[in-house]
Amino acid sequence: MTNSESGWEVRPLSPALGAEVIGPKINNLNDDQVKKLKELLLEHLVIFMPGQSPSPALHVEFGKRFGSLEGHPNLSSDDKLPREIFELKASKGGIADEWHTDLTFRSSPAIMSIMHIVKCPEVGGDTLWSSTYAAYDQLSSPMKDLCEGLTALHDAHPHNQPDQMAIHPVVRLHPETQRRALYINQHFTRRIVELSAEESEAVLKYLIGWISHPKFSVRYRWRPGTVCMWDNRCTQHMVLNDFTGERVIQRVTVTGDKVFGVKGKKYKPALNSDRLSAQSRHDRQLFMHLKNEDSSS
Repeated sequence: MTNSESGWEVRPLSPALGAEVIGPKINNLNDDQVKKLKELLLEHLVIFMPGQSPSPALHVEFGKRFGSLEGHPNLSSDDKLPREIFELKASKGGIADEWHTDLTFRSSPAIMSIMHIVKCPEVGGDTLWSSTYAAYDQLSSPMKDLCEGLTALHDAHPHNQPDQMAIHPVVRLHPETQRRALYINQHFTRRIVELSAEESEAVLKYLIGWISHPKFSVRYRWRPGTVCMWDNRCTQHMVLNDFTGERVIQRVTVTGDKVFGVKGKKYKPALNSDRLSAQSRHDRQLFMHLKNEDSSS
């Protein structure tokens, strides 16, 4: 469909989320056009703009129009690039082939990511996104009630930094749309705080599998030069590690905001604190995190 105001062509890619936007050139956008991109992102959750091929400097300049930028806290990048850009080359490993939302182990996780596909194989290396709005909306009412009263511990263990931890609501309120979204993920979420270890494992396994259901997702085949933007507050994504050859991406990340859940529903943490030797690793990790939070408050 063509947007009559901007003259851009907007091509929805799945019922749940995702659209290609044909027409904008990110090196020449006025303030009204940036506002329109923000509106399209809120509507489609992830948008793709082929044929951009921005320089690193232009990539950073474009990203700053959506907020302050931050580098990756744990993964190194090319020191020849601007500090705001995180570059990942598949030939050096590090493909994020688990479902995740960026940086949820931080107290204020990333709002948005803007990625440039510099180089990609002809076949394979697609990325999938899932709408965590849709995943929440299609839960049963009892499961919604349960999840809205829970929080979960996230850590940076995949980055070899398990001491970097944060606790967030399992159901997040999006600050702009006020819609509810599931906010746990396979890559960074370790333990539901208010459930026993066994209950947490069962519920997390179910929710992680539920979010990855095909009916909530879109799959995108890359072309070099494409710029992609996604809202980290209501999506998850993963890369398919099914390719040979080099895959190079450059990404800027818009600085995060606080995560707020549904008010008035909060249970106490479920900890076996009197028998630390019998705790799982994630139990001990949660116990120490809560203890450190109490001592610092």
